[in-house]
Amino acid sequence: MSATTTDTVYQGRVTLVQPEQGFRAGFDSLALAAALPALDAGAALELGCGCGGALLPAAFRLPGLSFTGVEQAAGMAALAQDGAGLNGFGGRVQIETGEASDWVRAHENRFDLVFANPPYFEPGKISEPGAGKAGAYIESLSLDGWIKAMLHAAKPRAPVILIHRAAELARLLAQLDRQAGEITVLPIASKAGEPARRILVRGRKGLKRGPLTLLPPLVSHDADGARTPAAQAIVEGRPIAW
Repeated sequence: MSATTTDTVYQGRVTLVQPEQGFRAGFDSLALAAALPALDAGAALELGCGCGGALLPAAFRLPGLSFTGVEQAAGMAALAQDGAGLNGFGGRVQIETGEASDWVRAHENRFDLVFANPPYFEPGKISEPGAGKAGAYIESLSLDGWIKAMLHAAKPRAPVILIHRAAELARLLAQLDRQAGEITVLPIASKAGEPARRILVRGRKGLKRGPLTLLPPLVSHDADGARTPAAQAIVEGRPIAW
């Protein structure tokens, strides 16, 4: 692993150890952590946890849960483990190295909550990203494969939540609609009146197919480029009400 930096989120309350170059946690990671339901107890899983950009804020937000993060890149998994230690999460946060679809085979119907921020692009759809970023941006497992892995690991009726590009909504729903119910979509737009670029999607494993709920967009910046109150709440560690 190349040089790293030690950074904080949630106004200094959560520490992350991140690669100096390559993928670094940002608003998407914090939005995913903020989107998780406030369960009082149980076991949560993040597939593709990277250095812990969503996992560690989620563990801070939900102190009654135990967390497992699975990451294919050993170097990034080691950074997530370092971050868990720096935050004093002890045995409550476990990091494992593995490929998502393979790892979940031995963990069917185990988790009360499953979440992910999968790579956003299919191979060949964008120019090669900068050093250290390919694993975070380019799919090595298809989006369908990610969703199947998430649902496999979730207990019946457990929520599965992910953040992705708005352009991939059709792919997401095609897979979720066959295996989950109570599907809710929250678009995220940079400014009012602009198309959403991100979506948060939530479903519950195994529930009967029902009407999809499409919520009004969460707008992250005002016309002057300042964070909206909704976005500020996310970066301060408060949950999204959806």
